[in-house]
Amino acid sequence: MNNNVFYMKQLNVFLIVLIFCSSFVSGQDLKPEYQKFIKIFISNVKDDNREAVANMISYPFKREYPIPAIKNKADFVKRYSEIFDSTLRNEIIKSNPAKDWSEMGWRGIMLNQGTIWIDTDGRLISINYQSKFEKDFKSKIIAEEKTKLHPSIAKFKVPECILETSKFRVRIDDLGNNNYRYASWSLKKKMSEEPDLVISNGKWFREGTGGNNRFEFKKGQYIYECHISPLRENGTAPAGLTIYQNKKIILSQDAEIVPR
Repeated sequence: MNNNVFYMKQLNVFLIVLIFCSSFVSGQDLKPEYQKFIKIFISNVKDDNREAVANMISYPFKREYPIPAIKNKADFVKRYSEIFDSTLRNEIIKSNPAKDWSEMGWRGIMLNQGTIWIDTDGRLISINYQSKFEKDFKSKIIAEEKTKLHPSIAKFKVPECILETSKFRVRIDDLGNNNYRYASWSLKKKMSEEPDLVISNGKWFREGTGGNNRFEFKKGQYIYECHISPLRENGTAPAGLTIYQNKKIILSQDAEIVPR
């Protein structure tokens, strides 16, 4: 599973939050110094200079979950054409740095309605676009994944994430229509085995504008909450599991997001 959860929610919650916010925040006029590196980026894409584009990125570079993140520069160059198809290249090449790129405060600089995000240091933050190759690749990954799960949980629309605490492995899947499913095992078990606990009808909640979010699942007097914090501070866990009984916390554990 991809270590960066912020794929669409699942490419990531982070990418969706950026687009959501862009609908409500007016972009600032793009400063001349920003236009300079935007022009360089456009030129590199036009010239198909993959090495130069790869140098703009901090790795790993997120793709829509469950597509694996791009590990390093060599991996980016190898997968470049899988992302930069003719549609995306044309949108970038035809863009006007002064008119089509907007500064969105701390969020960075976006192309049009958020197709591309670049920070104010000229680093490529995200590509919120999915080529036909990636769409097909995502479908293939999901289909293969379903064959490796216990039959009781093999039906879902898209996977959300897998978390591991010191005791549990938790899998969250989107069943469609804002319905999420929680399945958990002890760490010694595999996901091909029957889960110890399955809860459907879970809900997803965004928390603030920084990309943090949580899933909530109810079963009788218990509430299971899984927190995801993509913009966490250094030293803090990227996720967590909290279990309530009659609104009182009976378990709270940090969690790691399992990579693909």
